[in-house]
Formats: sequence, C-alpha cells, structure tokens
Amino acid sequence: MRATVFTALAGVVFSLPVLALAQGVGVIRPKVVVVTMFEAGADTGDRPGEFQFWVEREKLTRVWPFPQGYRDLRTNADGSVLGVVTGVGTARSAATIMALGLDPRFDLSRSYWLVAGIAGVDPHDAPLGAAVWAEWIVDGDLGHEIDAREKPADWTTGYIPLRKKRPYEGPVDRSEGEAYRLDGKLVEWAYQLTKDTPLADSEPMQRRRALYQGFPQAQRPPLVMKGDNLASMTYWHGKLLNAWANDWVKYYSEGAGEYVTTAMEDTGTLQSLTWLSRAKRADVNRVLVLRTASNFDMQWPGGDAAESLSGEKLGPGYSAYLPSLEAAHQVGRRVVHEIIRHWAKYEETLPGR
Repeated sequence: MRATVFTALAGVVFSLPVLALAQGVGVIRPKVVVVTMFEAGADTGDRPGEFQFWVEREKLTRVWPFPQGYRDLRTNADGSVLGVVTGVGTARSAATIMALGLDPRFDLSRSYWLVAGIAGVDPHDAPLGAAVWAEWIVDGDLGHEIDAREKPADWTTGYIPLRKKRPYEGPVDRSEGEAYRLDGKLVEWAYQLTKDTPLADSEPMQRRRALYQGFPQAQRPPLVMKGDNLASMTYWHGKLLNAWANDWVKYYSEGAGEYVTTAMEDTGTLQSLTWLSRAKRADVNRVLVLRTASNFDMQWPGGDAAESLSGEKLGPGYSAYLPSLEAAHQVGRRVVHEIIRHWAKYEETLPGR
C-alpha cells in the first residue's frame, strides 16, 4: 500500500482509507489492538518508549499512515496485531482511539484491546517494576476544586466530585465518565495467565525502594498483581495527593477499587471505546489495562515532595524506566499470544468464561 494520504481518480478525491479498500487491500480485522501512549523517538532502533518493544519483538513491520491520529499505525504481516500510540493525556488518547475506531480500513468489532504503558505507583501497595492489571479506571480531572489553602478546616481535600458541594458527597455519579469498570472475569483471567511472569530487577530500583522504610509492599521485588488506576492530565506527586488518589478511587468505585497506579490517558481511551461500542465499532467488554511501575508517586519517609518529583523524570531519571517497559511487553505479550493462539474460541467467547 502506498503511503499517499490523498489522491484523485476521475476527478474525485479519495482519502487513504477509501483508496486502500478500492485497491483491494481489504478490511483488516485485528485480533488484538495494543495501545501505547508515547514513543521516545523512532519506532525502532533508538531509546525505547512504550511502543518500540512491541514493534521490534512482535514484528509490527507494516506501517499504516494515520494522519487523523497521533502517530502512524503498525500491524504485523497478517494483521492479527495492530499497534497504536495515542499521545500523552486523556484528550489525545480519546481523539486517537476514536479516529482509529472510525477508520474504515479496520474492523475492530471483535478485537481485544490491551492498554500497555508505564505509570506511577503507590508505595503502600506495590514496588517499582510491578505489572498491575486494573479493573477500575477512575478519572482524576472531572470535578470541582477549591485551593487547599481556602478549603474548610474539616475537609481533607479541595477536590470535589462533579456537581457535588463537598468532598466525597453521595450518591456517586459516574454518568459523565468519571469511572469505568472493566470486565472482572477478563481481568482475573489475564492476571492468572501472567502472574508467574519473571520481571526484571536492578540495582537502581533496589536503591530507590530501600528509601521507603516502613513500606513493606514497596520493598518487594517486582511482581505481577492487580490494582486500580487513576487517570489524570495533571502529573501530580506527593504523599498528600497520594492520600487524595486513594480516597478518590475508593469513592468512585464505591469501595470496590484500590488505587495502585497513576497514569494520564486511560479514561480517555475508555470513553472513546464506550462510544465506539454503542456504534458497534468496538467492544468495550474486551479491554484490558496493564500499567507497569516506573516510579513512585510520592516521596520516601522524611523526604521532600519537590525533591522526589525532580528525581523522577521520564527516561533516565526513572529508576525503573527500562524495566517497566520490559514488564509491559513481557506480561502483555502472554495475553496477546494466548488470544491469537486460541482465536477460534475467543472470537466468540471472552476469556474467563
């Protein structure tokens, strides 16, 4: 397929998707869509971001121009795996996933979706390098806010749920996309399939987690586990916001969820997939979210939040940057390969049934 965005035929202008179908390329029906959020440079051959290991190791060699989205798409030779980079933040993830879902080159109505990316992690719950399967995805942006210096003395936070008058006021309302719950049986299946996956440890990770005295969960070696995700456009940090994140997830999940990871895109992705499901362009029940711990979301005991934040910068500043990228692929690929291997079953029946 030529990498031409527009062409003219008999006086009519065709977009690339329409032209591809007209030329007999046919509709691609991926079995799994791997959703990543950023790439550090090129798709291959340089310092990796979330996409590169998938491209190189799953042989996503076929490039599909995608001018309506953040970055060109890639598939393997038979089209069974499609990889997409959404861009950072809920706005870009929502726009990119919606653009992909409406692209006529692809039939995604039976595809499984694996969000695989790095995240901050709560040291109360998990160590650096952990791979965490989420069931609840909670939005950290929708709401009202009073500067904490002006909040009433009996409030624990200045963040207020949308259309409420005080923090954590009931009843809980998730009608505007404040939270999404993934299929619990599918999540449990993915966890059971991958829970024994060996994960990399390193000396920098050991030094970082040694600072977290009194946090036994943070001092463990990396492992695969379950825990829920808070998605917000703001990259927050510190023990006070960590406390808010725990309370916010508990509130919107009505006590069923446990905040473990924080990232910036997943409610945007889930919003688009929810609407695409209404249009029968996707199936939101086939979504998995795997976040791997590149950094802690708060300072160590006796530490300073600003100092901790300044030492946790994307790339070399993250003590678990490369191990977390490795974990996302090593754990996620087991799910991808299992679905493809048993497609005759999983095309119709969700795993875990």
